[in-house]
Amino acid sequence: MHARKPVVCLVTPALRSANNGNWQTAQRWRRMLSADYEVRLAQAWDGSPADLMLALHARRSAASIAAWAAAGAAAGRGASPSHKPLVVVLTGTDLYRDLAVDPATQRSLALADRLVVLHEGAPDDVPAGHRAKCVVCFQSTGARQALAKTDRHLRALMVGHLRDEKDPQTYFSAARKLLQRDDILLDHIGAPLDAALGRQAKALMRELPHYRWLGALPHEAVLRRIQRAHVLVHPSAMEGGAHVVMEAVRSGTPVLASQISGNVGMLGADYRGYFAPGDASGLAIALQRLRGDATMLQGLRTQCNARAPLFEPARERATLRRLIADLLKEYRERP
Repeated sequence: MHARKPVVCLVTPALRSANNGNWQTAQRWRRMLSADYEVRLAQAWDGSPADLMLALHARRSAASIAAWAAAGAAAGRGASPSHKPLVVVLTGTDLYRDLAVDPATQRSLALADRLVVLHEGAPDDVPAGHRAKCVVCFQSTGARQALAKTDRHLRALMVGHLRDEKDPQTYFSAARKLLQRDDILLDHIGAPLDAALGRQAKALMRELPHYRWLGALPHEAVLRRIQRAHVLVHPSAMEGGAHVVMEAVRSGTPVLASQISGNVGMLGADYRGYFAPGDASGLAIALQRLRGDATMLQGLRTQCNARAPLFEPARERATLRRLIADLLKEYRERP
């Protein structure tokens, strides 16, 4: 008779229809853990028995986190904490917006046995009293072949749904500053989660022939576009560890990114492809320099290639499996 696999309840606020980073993470982690655990995906915990909860998003999963902890307390094991193991994964909005002002987010951190953060600088951004709980788990993707690029133009690509956190306004403004540069093309992939930003993107296409908004695309199509681009532009105002950055790195496509903690923690403090958050002029200048200097583009590619091993699936899988195995062992050994 085969031993029962431990059950992991993986709470994710986004399911397949969202086609965003949370969903990509949940789907990938279920695959990575399925050999050792029965992984049940849910938008909210319904009280079904499980051995461990892995909750994406401290704020958006706060109700499930609180219910899990309360159920453990009611079981009256007498240990502290009394709930079964609880892992909370901190997103960019958790760390860089909600944690400072939202009591539910703060409570999620207090209840967690471990906090998973997605870039190497994130533990420093967690309140000091919770840093010992942090486990850095770089997200991963398979390596994709770097493609040869035309020298007739520079094609930049932004991948990010149209919402304030991704700061598409900076990309829009940079496109306007490059009005006279028909050798620099700017593509943009993302759903119009903010309808006003969607209207701006449509208007910008009519105004600027070198800007093209492609809307939401299937994930595989996005990856192919990343491969074909000369450079990925990632102007986010806040990030916990962006999928699209590591997907570009693993595709041999260099990145121009806003110099925020979530990007620096993925690309490294010495990376030379940063611009100040919200600095459309700086972004436009960087794109012009890349177009005019092939050695600069190659230099960024070399730096990205050096970071690529951080985002290998085997590394992410090993981190997750060790984390869960250690927590379940600790729980079994409690008095």
